Order: sequence, then structure tokens, then C-alpha cells
Amino acid sequence: MQLRPFLLRRRLMALPPLSRRLLLGTIDMLFIPLAIWLSFWLRTTEPLSDWLLRTLWLFPATWSVALSIYAFTGQYRGLTRYVSSAAIYAVVLRNAVSVVLVALLGTQLPVQMPPHSLWPLLWLLLTVLTGGVRFALRDLLLQASKAPSRRRTRVVIYGAGAAGAQLAVALRLASSHTVVAVLDDNPALWRRELDNLPILPPQRLGGLIEQQQIEQVLLAIPSLSRRRRRQIVESIQQLGIPVLQVPAIEEIASGRARITALRPIAIEELLGRDAVPPDPALLGPGVAGAVVCVTGAGGSIGSELCRQILKLGPQALVLLESSEPALYAIHQELQRQRPDGVPLVPVLGSAAEAALVQQVFSAHGVQVVFHAAAYKHVPLVEANPLAGLANNVGATRAVCSAAARAGLRQVVLISTDKAVRPTNVMGASKRVAELVVQAHAQQANQQGLPTRFAMVRFGNVLGSSGSVVPLFRQQIAAGGPITLTHPQIIRYFMTIPEAAQLVLQAAVLAEGGDLFLLDMGEPVRIIDLARQMIQLSGLTLRDEHNPDGDIAIECTGLRPGEKLYEELLIEADSQPTTHPLIYRAREAALPPEALWPQLDALEAALSTRDEPAALELLAQLVPEWQRGQPEGVGEA
Repeated sequence: MQLRPFLLRRRLMALPPLSRRLLLGTIDMLFIPLAIWLSFWLRTTEPLSDWLLRTLWLFPATWSVALSIYAFTGQYRGLTRYVSSAAIYAVVLRNAVSVVLVALLGTQLPVQMPPHSLWPLLWLLLTVLTGGVRFALRDLLLQASKAPSRRRTRVVIYGAGAAGAQLAVALRLASSHTVVAVLDDNPALWRRELDNLPILPPQRLGGLIEQQQIEQVLLAIPSLSRRRRRQIVESIQQLGIPVLQVPAIEEIASGRARITALRPIAIEELLGRDAVPPDPALLGPGVAGAVVCVTGAGGSIGSELCRQILKLGPQALVLLESSEPALYAIHQELQRQRPDGVPLVPVLGSAAEAALVQQVFSAHGVQVVFHAAAYKHVPLVEANPLAGLANNVGATRAVCSAAARAGLRQVVLISTDKAVRPTNVMGASKRVAELVVQAHAQQANQQGLPTRFAMVRFGNVLGSSGSVVPLFRQQIAAGGPITLTHPQIIRYFMTIPEAAQLVLQAAVLAEGGDLFLLDMGEPVRIIDLARQMIQLSGLTLRDEHNPDGDIAIECTGLRPGEKLYEELLIEADSQPTTHPLIYRAREAALPPEALWPQLDALEAALSTRDEPAALELLAQLVPEWQRGQPEGVGEA
């Protein structure tokens, strides 16, 4: 019995298009006399045969008029299995026009007219019959398309809004899923229906999983806030069921993705906070119409700064990068998206080359510099301290010195939370870089130079080359285990676009010697992050409670120079600015006359590769540097 609809559909679909249209036309031909007969039967109390004999002209007239209108207005061009309400509205209009024309024709012919009340009844019956058969055929075809041998995934849709409704209809047409119910947080929608599916509170999900063998939850709220998405996903994951989501609104609207393009939820979509819209008074004035240089232009932060700066309409954009592949990649990308042909100047070289930096600033008339070039991988810099110091400290000094000599408008250093009470060479080197910027700001103020020097300090960004997220993703793809050095490590996470956008806005607030701190949001335990990434991958954690799980988590022990937690301030208090996520602080600094001799000595030690002397000078410059006293684990 179950095979009959399927076989009927196959026979219908096997018909040539013309034959299928003729079939629908034949059905309509049969419904027209039936509608006329029913109209008389419902309307008159006189013998039905008498009325039919006196008004026989109605049958050929209605056939001729209605079928002609049906044919010429496209009633047989649509695909029956995709009939929607719009098609039914068209049927209503066609039948109304048909009945009106038949009635007008009767007034012009020497024939007996039926009662006036028959006309609206005839229109109603024609609409019910011709429209109803299309809905019936649509449902027959859709039901028959569910081949008995094809397994369908049993799912629940989370979200009873427009996206949820579109998804329910699309899945019904695709015949790939069986939607059991719809969940929504709005109590006003509970006990109602969406496309014949019950709308239930999310608290019912556990029972549905057990009673209806639910295999997936489809999150259909594209505009969901990051915080709320995280809460929903965490509550569903506790039930041990995977979550997929519909594409973002902009992807659907632009046509890049369909509503049925379900995809797993990326961990980046759950971490961090909801983005704060940029302040129009801060985003743009610093770089619009200016010649801007970004050092480390091919890095995580540098490349995003380039993308956003380009959108703000600079006069030109200079890309300074020491890695040839990274420079090529960002230059090619920016060339494809640059507006109005903004000149792009790729410069292959190190920001630590003072002569190169000076030449670049002078030759291209650079006005604003965002100094993002740095070595930031803690273990690598710890193993290669001289290289880290030469790049992080030397490049900052070269950029600031060249900027002061060339009279640039502004220099902004991209710093890191690891510069606060550092426990590693990388963090200590970045703190010295901050001291360099502070000293140049003091000197510019004393000498009346036009250059404003500022720093922006923040923590981890999602997706950067030093982030644990891509590392954990690789380890999961390889079958595990996920490795971290301490179970109590916590980190703050910010997306790269948000961090770059805040840097650009902070630059406009700079007055000279400023230290800006970015609000990093809420902290995340890295071990919880690892567990969630395992679950988002559709796998299970292997531990003592679940020895048959897929992926294990291993703590490998502390590495030299790594911190358990993050800080953004050494000892100063931060003050709010006009932007809710940007704070200003002024911390202790070394005067230029005290700093320059120590930096000269450091450069001499680096030139002779005297590592003990270089590290001793580093300890003098950064007395809070906790040499050899790791506190925990940090980002790579």
C-alpha cells in the first residue's frame, strides 16, 4: 500500500510536459460542468432538469471562456508540486473574471439567464474545485516523493519566526528531513501551529528526543545574539544531540546561501560578545583621505586593519610585511575589493630595518602608521629571545624614530595583554615596545613635534595564528587528543574584525602617549572551550566517565613563560572614553634620556648575539618580568 503513491508519482512524472498540462486541463474541463450542476442544485428549488435544459448554453460558454483564460494566463505553466498561496490567489482571480465574462455574454445573447445568485455560487465552486485539486495533487506528489526505502532525518526546528517557517516548507519539499515539532522561547506561540507542526516550549526537547527519536536540532534564528546563541547551544548540547543552523541573514538575502544550507555552528559564533556598532564620529576620521601604512600587513590583525582601512577611503595604503606569501595574499585580496582604485603599495621587508622604514615613509608621504608587526608566539620567542627582541623592540623603535623624523601625524602600536607583568620574553619585549612609544610621546611633547604616539592593548583574538581555536580544530580533525597545559586556564576572546575596528576608533581618541585598553568581554575556561568544540564537531569526549568517547583532552603541564590568566593593567586605573568598549590608562614610563642608552646597549647585545646580556638588560627595562616563573598556560 505504501508503494502506490510512489508509483503513481513516478507515472505522473514520466509523462511529457504537454501530457501533464493536458491532464490538468482535462480535470478542469470535468470540474466546470460539475460546478454548474452543483450551483443549480444548491440554488433552486424547482426541478433541476428544467433549469439545466433552459440554460444549456452555460456549459459551452463557460468551457470556452474559462479554459481560454486558464490557458492564456498561465494556469498550466506552474509546477503542481510547488503550488503556493500565490497560485491559489491567481485561480481565484481567473475564475472571477471567467464568471463575469460568461454573465456579460449571456446578456448579449437570446438565451435565458439563470438566477443572479447563481453567479457568485458558481465562482466559489469553480475556485474550490480547480484550486483544491491542485493542492491535493501537490500533497500527493510530495507524499509520494518520500520513497519508503529512503531514510529521513528526524529533526526539531528551533525558532518559529520567518526563517523557521521557510525552513519547514523547504524541508518538506526536499523530503530529506522529517520535522517533528518547532520550538520557540515566546510563550504566546506555544500550543499554536506552524505549517501543521506544533510549537512547543524548549523545555519539551528532552521528552521529544526520547519519544520521537529526534536526531538533530535545527537553529533557525539567523539574527540571534551571540550570548543567546551560546545559551541555546549549551542547553541543547547537555542533551547530547547535535545542533545545525541556517545561514546568516545577509547570506540568504544576497543569494549566496539557501535557507536549507544547514551547517554546524562554529565555535567563533559562540565566543566573545555581540558586536557594538562603531561610532561614526570615531570610525573614519583618522584614516579617511590619509596615506596609511600598516606594518605586519599580512598578519592576523594587520590584514584585518588593511581591510577595514581600505573601506574608509584612504588616499593610499602601504603594506609593509616581511613574509612574501603573506604580503602576496593580502595584496591580491585588497586589489579585488579596493574602492575607487585606492593605490596599494606592497613593501617586502622588515619593520626593524630603520633605513627601509624611513625611505617608505618619505617616498610615499605616509601620515598614519599602525604598527602591528611583531613576533607573538610565546614558545617560539621563548626559545629564540634574541630574534623576538630584535623584531618586537627594534621594529617599534625604528618605526617611531622614522615617524618622528618624517613628521607623521600618528603612530599606533598594537600591543598585547602579555605585556602586563610578563612571564615570558614575548610579553616583556612588547612591554619594552610600549616604553619606546611612551618615550617618543614624551619627546614629541617636549620638542613640539606634530606626531601623536598611542598604544592599544588587548588580549586574544579568535582565529589568529596564535589562537588555540585553530589548534584544537586540527587536533579534533586528527582524532585527538586535544592538548592544553593547565585545566584552570581562562582567556578572553574577541573577534579579529571587532578588535581591528576598535583599534581604528581608539586611534581617533589619541592625544599623545595614550594607552588604550579594549573591553574583552567575558572570560572562557579553555577546557570548557575544548569540550564544546568536541561536541560541535558531532563527537563525544573520552574521559573516565565515557571511556568509549571519540576525543580525549590531555593536560601536558606548564610551559616556560606562560600565564594562567590575562590582565590589561599593570598598576594604573583605567578611565572610560566616549566609546563604551575603549578605556584610557596612563602607566609609568621611562623618560627618553634614561631609555635610549639602555636600548642602545640592548641593540649592541643583539648585534653580538650576547643572549645573557640582552636578557639582563630586558630584566632592567621590565623589572616586573617574572623570569622563569610560569603561572599557567596561555595562548601560543
